[in-house]
Amino acid sequence: MQVRSLFLLLALILVAAAAEAGKNKKEKAKKDGSKCEDWRWGPCVPNSKDCGLGYREGTCKDESKKLKCKIPCNWKKKFGADCKYKFESWGGCSAQTGLKTRSGILKKALYNAQCEETVYVTKPCSSKIKSKSKAKKGKGKD
Repeated sequence: MQVRSLFLLLALILVAAAAEAGKNKKEKAKKDGSKCEDWRWGPCVPNSKDCGLGYREGTCKDESKKLKCKIPCNWKKKFGADCKYKFESWGGCSAQTGLKTRSGILKKALYNAQCEETVYVTKPCSSKIKSKSKAKKGKGKD
């Protein structure tokens, strides 16, 4: 019976701690002093070159803010880092172009980004022939 009581007490402490942590996060978000709820955010602009750390500017009525952001250096620059897509598998290789194609459907547009609903990407066909089973070298007795 004591073990059950101890377990119940521990569970209550964990629930209270989680509720307090959630409250602290909400208070932290409100500390910026802005009561504006209709923010318009621009694209992430890298500090140098075309990828890496940068910032995005936001405006709401007469207010403006800058947020830190990051553009991964291997990202498809055509789509922008704020447009997230769900891609299907690569299609077959086209003998005429030597390219494979696949499409992606918009999953999420971050910061109210203007994103295309469907995008298409291509890549060169592989010149290597991948075999699923590798030949095993056995030690036979001669």
